[in-house]
Amino acid sequence: MDGENLEDRGSAIRERLDGRPIVLVGLMGAGKTTVGRRVASLLSLPFIDSDAEIEAVSTMTVAELFEAYGEPEFRALEARVIARLVQDGPRVIATGGGAYMNGETRALLGDRAVTIWLKADLDTLMERVGRRADRPLLKAPNPRKVMQELMDMRYPVYAEADLTVLSRAVKREVVADELIEALADHLRGGTRR
Repeated sequence: MDGENLEDRGSAIRERLDGRPIVLVGLMGAGKTTVGRRVASLLSLPFIDSDAEIEAVSTMTVAELFEAYGEPEFRALEARVIARLVQDGPRVIATGGGAYMNGETRALLGDRAVTIWLKADLDTLMERVGRRADRPLLKAPNPRKVMQELMDMRYPVYAEADLTVLSRAVKREVVADELIEALADHLRGGTRR
C-alpha cells in the first residue's frame, strides 16, 4: 500500500474514532506493545503502554508492585490509570493482561474506546514470554500450565472486545496491517470479528 493511501486511511480512521482511543487487550506475550506501537505509528496517533504508565506514576516496576502490595492493589491502581488514559482522546493504549478482567474497566472501555483483542495460541505466548523474566504471574514451577489456566479463564472475557485479531509468529507489521484493516471495517459499520 502506498503512503498516500495509508495516510488517507489513517485520517479516515482517526475521524471515525470520534475522540475514542484504541485499546489493545490480551494475554502477556500477545504483542500488545509491539503491535500497538506500530499501529499508532501507522495511524499517526500517540501510543501508551498502561504498564509503563503505572510504573511511571508509582516509581516501581509491575513486578515490584505485585510483590509489595499484591495483585488486588495492583489491579486497583491499573483500573485508575486506564480510566485516566481513556479520557485523553484518540491514541493507542496497550493494557496489561489482567486489566480487561475488571468489570468496571471493561464497561468503561466498552463505552469510551474501541477494544481489540490480540489473540495468540499457547505456543506463541510461551515462546514470547520466555524472552523476559519479569512476568509476576509466571513465577511458578510450571509457567506453561499457569498460562493455559489464564487462557481458559480470560479468553471468554477477551472475546467481549469489539474486534479480535490473530497474533502469531509473523512480523508485527503483518499483524498491525491486519488490525488496521479490521478496525477500518469495524468503524465503517462492517461485521464484528
